[in-house]
Amino acid sequence: MRSGRAVRARRARRLAADAALLAVAVAFAIPLVWLVLSSLNPEATLRVRLPESPTLGNFSAVLTDDITFTPMVNSLLLCGGATLVTVVCAALAAYPLSRFRARFSRPYLLTVLFSTCLPITAVMVPVYGLFVQVNLIDTMSGTALFLATAQLPFAIWLMKNFMDGVPTVLEEAAWTDGASWRQTLLRIVLPLMGPGLTVVTIYTFIMMWGNFFVPFMLLLSPDQLPASVSVFTFFGNEGSVAFGQLAAFSILYSTPVILLYVLIARRLGGGFALGGAVKG
Repeated sequence: MRSGRAVRARRARRLAADAALLAVAVAFAIPLVWLVLSSLNPEATLRVRLPESPTLGNFSAVLTDDITFTPMVNSLLLCGGATLVTVVCAALAAYPLSRFRARFSRPYLLTVLFSTCLPITAVMVPVYGLFVQVNLIDTMSGTALFLATAQLPFAIWLMKNFMDGVPTVLEEAAWTDGASWRQTLLRIVLPLMGPGLTVVTIYTFIMMWGNFFVPFMLLLSPDQLPASVSVFTFFGNEGSVAFGQLAAFSILYSTPVILLYVLIARRLGGGFALGGAVKG
């Protein structure tokens, strides 16, 4: 009798958990369904409904140099360059934090972690003034440098945690053979923490790819604006919005991030390829 009640109680809790997960999944799926359906609907609105006559006209309308191609190239140059700078600097900063014990290591890491909590809007006014003074305003290089600086603290924190998982005995063996710290970092540590390096790269690129406020403030020339800012094209001056074209552009805008994840996601499944390196 009592065991039957326990079974029914567990079943009820499982059903409640499944229902809650289903509700969350539906809440996330509805915007995606609207995105796909609206991109094929020439008369799209905010309602989720099947298009009466599906067409690719919305994609044809946005596949122009001014709306899609030039902003996408700007985004790739901006975010790709900033991601490269962030990953390289994060690896160089995380290595001594992971391998050497110092009195100020923990306060430094806490300071790095605290700096990730600062809202970007809190520093944009002084940054804008500084960029005007040093002639970096309206430059792709200056904007990429600031994006890299903004993402660097969390990238250092992530990189350091992944680097802690690589055994130091492998580096000590390389040092015995005469390798320098640069050689051990490039040939031993970074290859072994491939999944962690992939995570940092993907996270950094995605955060920069979706950043609207920074390029909106620091880039002034229309021919330098990335795709995250050119989304303003679909909003009219009188409050009208081209929902179909906006949905089509959003799908195209998401494509590079999806391709990046698909191309390097296979590296996320593996751990550190130590094999028999630490045996004996």
